[in-house]
Amino acid sequence: MGVVSYELTVTSPIPPAKLYRALILDSDILLPKIVPQAIKSVEILEGDGGPGTIKKVTFGEGSQFKYSKHKVEAVDKENLKFSHSVIEGDMLMNVIEKITYEIKLEESPDGGCICKEKSNYYTIGDFEIEKDQLKAGKEKALGMFKAVEAYLLANPDAY
Repeated sequence: MGVVSYELTVTSPIPPAKLYRALILDSDILLPKIVPQAIKSVEILEGDGGPGTIKKVTFGEGSQFKYSKHKVEAVDKENLKFSHSVIEGDMLMNVIEKITYEIKLEESPDGGCICKEKSNYYTIGDFEIEKDQLKAGKEKALGMFKAVEAYLLANPDAY
């Protein structure tokens, strides 16, 4: 098994606490509402939303994948951190054991937010992930981030 890491930093004009509530705490409801072509639904299979919770994400018509299961690893509301793992689903393509994501939101000097994400891809056997595959996945994640940001900009009283 190998581990491939990828880091992404994105800035936003949205204050970090507000973005954390929308992007992390309320994403199960918000994402299917604002990007239904990407995320059709999110359902909790076990747990209460905290660490250990297992969620099933059903992707929308516009996605190349059908579903994935995620395990919440940590929720740190005070420090605006969140981590979860993709533990099952066709996006793992039978060559990735799991993908872990660590997200941290920090205040930027202009009152907006700096979002830092680190992903670890745990591959099975000798499989090697191509940089283009990583980049494509990050572009999709960035698209959802930007959709949440646009929603918050268009709805300033939300969250």
